[in-house]
Amino acid sequence: MRTAAAYGWRLLVVGAAVYVVFVVLGRFHLVTLAVFLGLVLTALLEPLTNLLGRWLPRAAAVTVGLLFGVLLLVGVLSLIGANVADEWPGLRLVFTGGVERIERWLEGPPFRLQPGSLSHLQEWISHFVSTNRANLINTAVSGVGRLAEVLTVSVLALFCSVFFLHSGARMWLWFGGQLPERGRRPVGTAGRAAWTTFTGYTRGIVLIAATNAVLVGVVLFVLGVPLVLPLAVLEFFAAFVPLIGSPVALAVAAVVALAAKGPLVALLVILLIVLIGQLEGHVLHPVVMSRAVSLHPMVVALAVVCGGVTAGVLGAVVAVPLVSVVWSVYGALRSPRRSG
Repeated sequence: MRTAAAYGWRLLVVGAAVYVVFVVLGRFHLVTLAVFLGLVLTALLEPLTNLLGRWLPRAAAVTVGLLFGVLLLVGVLSLIGANVADEWPGLRLVFTGGVERIERWLEGPPFRLQPGSLSHLQEWISHFVSTNRANLINTAVSGVGRLAEVLTVSVLALFCSVFFLHSGARMWLWFGGQLPERGRRPVGTAGRAAWTTFTGYTRGIVLIAATNAVLVGVVLFVLGVPLVLPLAVLEFFAAFVPLIGSPVALAVAAVVALAAKGPLVALLVILLIVLIGQLEGHVLHPVVMSRAVSLHPMVVALAVVCGGVTAGVLGAVVAVPLVSVVWSVYGALRSPRRSG
């Protein structure tokens, strides 16, 4: 009983501390998100800035690296906007004919949908929009506030990454110097393990996402599906949610293919979903992520679901790297005990 009571109050204290941490992070979720994005930028741009630092002063290397990253992001977004603007007039005609083709297809076997069902659905959507116009306008207005939050988080993340890239090592040494002598070594070990895992995961997931996006773009281009570039970029960002993101993005591509090219092309896109899922799960993740992340697929799935339930899409994105970092820190702190 004494042993159980001792462990019981310790677990209560740890649970209360974890709860307080999550409450504080939730209270300042924008700041937390900005710092996380700053760490992601640092992990991605650190190799480039270190390379430039061989020939340039550190401040100049950081400036050039950040400018390269920002210009690359702006260029991709500009290409997406130009692509959608160029294809939009033709897409309206394509999708109009595609909806009619889908309706005729659903009216046949094996679905045998009643004629005019999609027309009733369109009328219902129009009625819903007209009756809920005020709510939709309020949602659009609140979206302007969301845009301001996004800009604020982006600027703060860029600001944090500047200092992480320029003097992150000195900042960590200063933090370690404030700790008691007995705690400096384990904290230093935990910090190195956490940063190694985080950078390995970040760079690995970017490589996997880029590979998926290129494969999707090439296949959709060969099949003649419209909006190839936006769908490839959607696949890139969706891949940051392991196991779930890629199928969702490719399902969107399948819907576009169904409306634009018919059921056969949509079926080929669904086949693409299966093939890319197998490639990502059995080739890319084991090869690219094996050094950074050693989590069972079930743990990854549970982490993604729990993160999504707790904090939506952002939680699903952050969950796996967070669990990976915690596990690597635990392993790094446990290894000296094993050797001893």
